[in-house]
Parts: sequence; structure tokens; C-alpha cells
Amino acid sequence: MIHFEDVSKTYGDFHAVNSINLEIKKGEIVALIGPSGSGKTTTLKMINRLIEQSQGTISINGQNIFTQNPIELRRNIGYVIQHVGLLPHMTIADNIAIVPKLKKWEKTVYLQRVDELLAMVGLDPEIYRNRYPAELSGGQQQRIGVIRALAADPPIILMDEPFSALDPISREQLQDEVIRLQQKLKKTIVFVTHDIDEAIKIADRICIMRNGQIVQLGTPEQILRHPANDFVREFIGEQRMGKLETLPDLKDILIKPITARPNRGLAEGINAMRKHKVDSLVIVDQNEKLMGIVGVWEIQNHFDEEHLLLEDIMRRDFPVLSNTNTLSDAIYLISKHRVAYLPVVNADRELLGLITRASLVDVMANQFGTSQQRNGGVSTAC
Repeated sequence: MIHFEDVSKTYGDFHAVNSINLEIKKGEIVALIGPSGSGKTTTLKMINRLIEQSQGTISINGQNIFTQNPIELRRNIGYVIQHVGLLPHMTIADNIAIVPKLKKWEKTVYLQRVDELLAMVGLDPEIYRNRYPAELSGGQQQRIGVIRALAADPPIILMDEPFSALDPISREQLQDEVIRLQQKLKKTIVFVTHDIDEAIKIADRICIMRNGQIVQLGTPEQILRHPANDFVREFIGEQRMGKLETLPDLKDILIKPITARPNRGLAEGINAMRKHKVDSLVIVDQNEKLMGIVGVWEIQNHFDEEHLLLEDIMRRDFPVLSNTNTLSDAIYLISKHRVAYLPVVNADRELLGLITRASLVDVMANQFGTSQQRNGGVSTAC
């Protein structure tokens, strides 16, 4: 999809990027990460020619980008920046539709696209399309920045530290949103970050850079297990590479889910979520057998439809763990499907509880802490 061949960018005698070779595959997310001055942002901006390379070749689908009109090139590449960059005097709909308008889309087509994208990120088009950026929270503005990059349906999205200005809760939500959108849209995404945990969470592959060169390129698993050198090891942090001791049984870390019956209404579902401070409900029948899952987005997207019940909008296709599975199976499935939790059932599909991403993190943190204390790596004070 995107191919760098011996690409350099120099400013006088300074090599911002020094003869890198990199291939980014169609449909994958690649994170560019490294210390300040490593060349990651320069590498990103050379893809859409915001910065021109000094030597070497960058090609997209086999075509040298230097032979393309830079304006047309950029209109076919989505771009998300750190501080959103929404135009304050334009409505949300107009901000989202900037590129489709430039590409001469019919008004009815781009307005429909605006509504589709707003709904996709849980923002009701009827409420938000005619608002202005100042009327939105920081997290909502960043969501608009993301879907604006998707508006013209480009095959490539570039993201330059898109979440770094957000508070931790909004940042986590937007990371999850990007993962969810990518599962549906399968874009080729290149993003710059300074946060290794963000790169591990979102990326299919991580490209670690230093002094304008690629130090290591690999999946999060490969980099965590096999850091290329001491720099990578130190950059990642030893605590992320520790080995787990014997894992506990599933039953020992199950949490109680918030459940609902399939014949309850959507307003009842929202009320239950609000009461218990959760963003989804597990739907069970009168025998406590698992039927489906309903998230806040499904309810919000269908809330105006009268007479719908939870069973009408619940998701039935989702990963499930058997109580005969191991915690290693849980870790694998949560990683593979990028979900926040897994229902655990017995042979009769009766719901026993949930394994959550947070509970797995707690187990790992406890294991790491125990191992480090035993090895003298952690001191405690009372």
C-alpha cells in the first residue's frame, strides 16, 4: 500500500529522516513512535507531501507520490491532527463535509455521509450537525476530527498525535472508538504517538524510530517479547516485558455482570446503565442463559424508534468463553477481538460472569508486582 524506499529528509547537514525503508500494508494500523526528534512526524508528513522527501521514493499502490498533484493526493488521504483544527465559524456538518465539497460531491450525498458518520461515533445527527465547534466538548471535537478525515472515504488515514491533548478518560474513549471504527472500515492508518501504551493498544505494527532511523518494526507482541536492543528495551520499559507467573483460574476473577431481560424497553436499558455506571448490558432469559449484548451506542442509535425492545437491537455475534477455558484463552480472545470484556458461560450457556480487560490488567499487575518484589525490584513504604 505505502512503500518507502531509501527515503531521507535533510535540512542542511541535519538528517531528520535518514534512508529508511518501510512498507505499510493495506488495512493495517502502523504506529510511528520514538523520542522527540526521532523523525516520526516528518515520516508521516512525507506521505501526503506536507513535507517533501530529499531523496528516495515514496509510493502508494505502486505509484510514486512525487508524480501526483499534491492537492489531489491530500484530498485522497484523511488527516487528523492533535488540536483537531475544526473551523470555528462553520457548523459541524460543514466541517465534516469540507473534502467531499472540494471533490464536487452532490449535496444530498455529502449530507447523508455527514449523518452516517455522526451516527457511527454515537453523535445524534439531529442534535450535532448544526452545532458549532465551541458547543462541543474536547472529546466530541476530536471525534469530529476523526470522522472528518473519513468523510470522503479515503483509503489512507494519517493521524498526528490525535489524542495527546485530551484528558485520560476522553483519550481512552477515543482510542476505543478508533479500534471500533477500524474493525468496520478497514482503512490503512498511520499514526504518530509518544505513548507506547497507546501504540500497543491500537497498532497492528509498531515502528520505533531514533535519530531519523527505524530501530525496530514489528507487532506489539514481537516488540514486547523481543526488543531489538537496549534502547528499545528502555523505551518500552522493563515493566511491560516481565513474564507472568502461573495464572489464576477463570472463576477466581469473574465479575458480576449487569444483566437485563430481552423484553425490556430502551429507556429501561439506559436507566439501568446510568444506575450501575456501565456502557453495556448483558441480555439473559428467564433461565439466566446468555442471549446477547446491548451497548449504549445501539440504544442511542435506535432510541427514537418507538416500541423497540432490547432483544430487537442486541448483538448476538460476539466472542464467548466457556468455563472450561483458561485465562490464557481469555487474554487471547480479548486481544484478537479487541473487546472490553467476555461473557463466561457453562455447557448450558448459563451466564456465570464476565472477564474484563480491566480484571486481566489487575491480574497481570499483581503478577508483575509479586515478581518484582520477589526480585527486589520494588520497595514499599507504609
